Amino acid sequence: MARRTKEEAAATRDSILDAAEQLFVEQGVSRTTLQHIATAAGVTRGAIYWHFDDKGALFNAMMERATLPFECSLATQKDDDGVAALDDLRRMMLDIFRITEQDPKARRVFEIATLKVEFVSELDAVRVRRAQNKGEWMDYIEKRIRLGIRAGQIRPDVDPHAQALGHWSLVDGLIRTWMFEPDSFSLLQIGRQMVDTLLDGIRAQPAK
Repeated sequence: MARRTKEEAAATRDSILDAAEQLFVEQGVSRTTLQHIATAAGVTRGAIYWHFDDKGALFNAMMERATLPFECSLATQKDDDGVAALDDLRRMMLDIFRITEQDPKARRVFEIATLKVEFVSELDAVRVRRAQNKGEWMDYIEKRIRLGIRAGQIRPDVDPHAQALGHWSLVDGLIRTWMFEPDSFSLLQIGRQMVDTLLDGIRAQPAK
């Protein structure tokens, strides 16, 4: 009996988070009340307070259970000697576009975190997490570029930090643009063209 009650509580918690996630996408975080979430989840506000102290705690729990596209892509990368640095960079960026376009849950949470939330005190965890993602992602890009230069794949005059910032801006900016009008173009198709143009610009030319 106790086990079933624990499972039921977990299911209720998940249904609350699912409802919150959907409402945050549809109407933004600030305009969504706990009563809205309770109604959508088919529970009482008391049930929400049993699981979460307030809306900020609920929001942070929703973010914690999700893996954002940048995190998914970074988790699949590996370290080596940089011989395939350009291929690694290309695959990493295209993975982010693919996950965002094809995984509805990852896309919803990314949209909430970037377009549907104000970085006020109780929701500041998302800003901190975004800054951490950016820092880890740029560190990895810089490392790959340095290895690529050492391996002769990337031009020696390329500035790793500037390129890492450019890579981040391309990916993050294109995703934001696509989210405003997702039916206007294919994120993966246009992303592939832009990434290839960017990487061609830093590719080392073969010795004559």
